[in-house]
Amino acid sequence: MLLNLSISNVVLIDRLELSFDNGLCVLTGETGAGKSILLDSLGLALGARAESRLVRQGTDKATVSAVFDPVSDHPVFEFLKDKDVSIDDDLLVFRRVVNADGRSRAYINDTPVSANLLRQAGDLLIEIQGQFEQRGLLDQSNHRNLLDAASDNVHLTSQTSELWRKWQALSNERSEADEKLAQAQREETFLRHSLEELDNLSPVAGELETLSSQRQLLIHSEKLIQAMNACTLELSGENGIGGAENSLAEAQRHLATTPENVGEKIQPVVEALDRATFEIQDALANLQDISNDLDLDPARLQETEERYFLYQDLARKHRVEPEKLVKVRDQVAEQLKLIDTGNEHLQKLDRLCEEARSAYAKAAEKLSKARHKKAKELDQAINNELPPLKLERAIFQTSLIIQSEENWGQHGWDQVAFLVATNSGSTPGPLGKIASGGELARFLLALKVVMAKVSPIDCLVFDEVDAGIGGATAHAVGERLSRLAEERQILVITHSPQVAAKGMQHLKVAKSSKANQTTTTVFHLSNEERREEVARMLSGAEITNEARSAADSLLG
Repeated sequence: MLLNLSISNVVLIDRLELSFDNGLCVLTGETGAGKSILLDSLGLALGARAESRLVRQGTDKATVSAVFDPVSDHPVFEFLKDKDVSIDDDLLVFRRVVNADGRSRAYINDTPVSANLLRQAGDLLIEIQGQFEQRGLLDQSNHRNLLDAASDNVHLTSQTSELWRKWQALSNERSEADEKLAQAQREETFLRHSLEELDNLSPVAGELETLSSQRQLLIHSEKLIQAMNACTLELSGENGIGGAENSLAEAQRHLATTPENVGEKIQPVVEALDRATFEIQDALANLQDISNDLDLDPARLQETEERYFLYQDLARKHRVEPEKLVKVRDQVAEQLKLIDTGNEHLQKLDRLCEEARSAYAKAAEKLSKARHKKAKELDQAINNELPPLKLERAIFQTSLIIQSEENWGQHGWDQVAFLVATNSGSTPGPLGKIASGGELARFLLALKVVMAKVSPIDCLVFDEVDAGIGGATAHAVGERLSRLAEERQILVITHSPQVAAKGMQHLKVAKSSKANQTTTTVFHLSNEERREEVARMLSGAEITNEARSAADSLLG
């Protein structure tokens, strides 16, 4: 429900704080007092178009905040979660700031959002019905969902939606397979040649790095051997004479002649010379092994380079890194396999698509039958509400038309529309086009009374639902609004004393002028003040005792 509405610097409103109770809240006031400004302000908070004219003259911005208290499992929370709007509290604060140049900013619980998201979330919480309102029940796209909600067809709609998605997924898979097959067939010659080249190469993961190392080694092998030979000569000496190893042995021999009493002091030196001797021997052995492994055959280098550059050439041809040629080869082979087995695969997908379509059609037919059954019940219930609203010659009718296959969807194949005829014998037509302003308001009221229990929207706003009616009809409108308020929070802007008298909360909109400045204010009326306001609505400018007595009768 709507708890609070805060308005600052909107047209004639300077600053206004309104709180609302559950049940039926009526707003009254003389024509021109500013009741429409309240609706414009509420609309701003709900994402309506921002205009510079709404900013109070002499101020730089207008601000409106609306505080809602939805039930814990209300659909709006799931909607905001899907839109990545973080909600840490059960209360939702919708805020809109409009600058004097018409630009605006929107927030939900101080999180910046788009005006469109604000409007979408607001549509889940509150519905504003005016004489020319084009949202809510006047929007034909909502009629199917409302009928399904009234029918309690959740399991049927869910099943139909699931089968639709399965059918569409298979259809898309079939289209993609057909496109891939056609593309592969157009490129078959190129693909077969490419596969032959790649199979001749037989790429192996990691081989290119090995080839690169071998190639570098073979390119520089001659210089490497020269360097190793020189190193060996320095270490071992020419013809085994001289060299590092012999020098170390000679040094050790000299130390061995050292007197025994100083031998312990030079023992570390002897051990170091021993280690050096072993290291040199090990180095010489390694040099010999490397020399034995080196292959100076030019054919080996040529073979290595040919394979290395073949990797590079095929990589450029297929526009990939050389390391990815293994994957490319598998992809080419898969495309050729598709050519060879493609028709069989398409035939299998065709069969699966037809089976999925048949399953969807059966579910859609079952859902359609359930809708037709509920539509008759809904029509009867709403038509029963029309006579007391002085629409005894009017007819309400739910139209269900099976659409052509290209218009089938996840919600089935029915096109649902609420139609009305206001005179006997007239052909029913769209709700928003056939009914006049006053008739439309009463049709919407009848719909709302019947649909109240199935709609997730728990706050309804009616703007002059009693326009053009009075007496018994206005009394009937008031009673039905009161009944509707047992299920929902109802806010009604009214000029009818019969409707105003049914309110559980009464707000009066008034306009005052001071220092050449006009301001709209709103007052919460006490019981005595309500009596005076209803009497004013009955009698006009001068409130008589007879009007007060009549007000007492209406207020009960």
